[in-house]
Amino acid sequence: MAIATLKEQEWQQVELLAKKIRQDTLFAIKHMGQGHLGGSLSIVELLAVLYGKQMTIDPNHPSWEDRDRLVLSKGHAGAALYSALANVGYFDRGLLKTLNEGGTSLPSHPDRNKTPGVDATTGSLGQGTSMAAGIAAGLKLSQRNSFVYLIVGDGELNEGQCWEAFQYIAHSKLNNCIVIIDENKKQLDGTTEEILNPFDLSEKMKAFGFYVNKAKGDDLSAIDLAIQQSKAVVDQAVCIILDSTKGQGIPYFEQLADNHSVKFNNDEVNQAAEKALAKLELEIKEMTK
Repeated sequence: MAIATLKEQEWQQVELLAKKIRQDTLFAIKHMGQGHLGGSLSIVELLAVLYGKQMTIDPNHPSWEDRDRLVLSKGHAGAALYSALANVGYFDRGLLKTLNEGGTSLPSHPDRNKTPGVDATTGSLGQGTSMAAGIAAGLKLSQRNSFVYLIVGDGELNEGQCWEAFQYIAHSKLNNCIVIIDENKKQLDGTTEEILNPFDLSEKMKAFGFYVNKAKGDDLSAIDLAIQQSKAVVDQAVCIILDSTKGQGIPYFEQLADNHSVKFNNDEVNQAAEKALAKLELEIKEMTK
């Protein structure tokens, strides 16, 4: 058997991290009984690339000043962020069982005062865009080389505040703020096209002054390449359009019409979840032999 190269081993670890994040996200939300599963699953691969390869972080020192920051503006996907943080060592995975319970350090939406590794308190849609812009501007003024990764939902772009923040980021050429739009094409009440047609997000962001990349939401290498290319831009704001699927990675939940917030209150949904968890567990065991 050929010995895997370091690059191959590195990618195996990122792929393994993605499977663990997906498994833990589904487990935590199912254990809670309901939650924002669709939009959490659509950013699993993105989080695996960020926390498994791209971000400069130190889980033992969550407040390290020279770390990269992540602002999850679509805060309802907090379960996926917590799963990523737990799997890279910010806190014990056992805490995922306490998601959104009374007294938990893992509320349904991220809170920087409660959870190690969370850089911004988010959940009121639109506001994270302005927070990320401010953090990036502060890092520039402090002459730090850290990056800010802003994850914003396509449905969230209904909020005018997002576009005000984007205009500021582009005007200020905050190339250290990598805007990532999770274009999973659905929001609470239906598709984004039905609710408020976003038209071509790439062209809109280009019109706002951004250098734009696109990547398939389930393609680890494409996501990594888009981030690498974005980090190389020095005189312009940067944006990645993530072409993702709500419920990504689990066919049953991809096809579930009402997958924005899933209730585990019937046999069909619970059986689909158990089947998916068992499959992920087997895949993880195979990868860690």
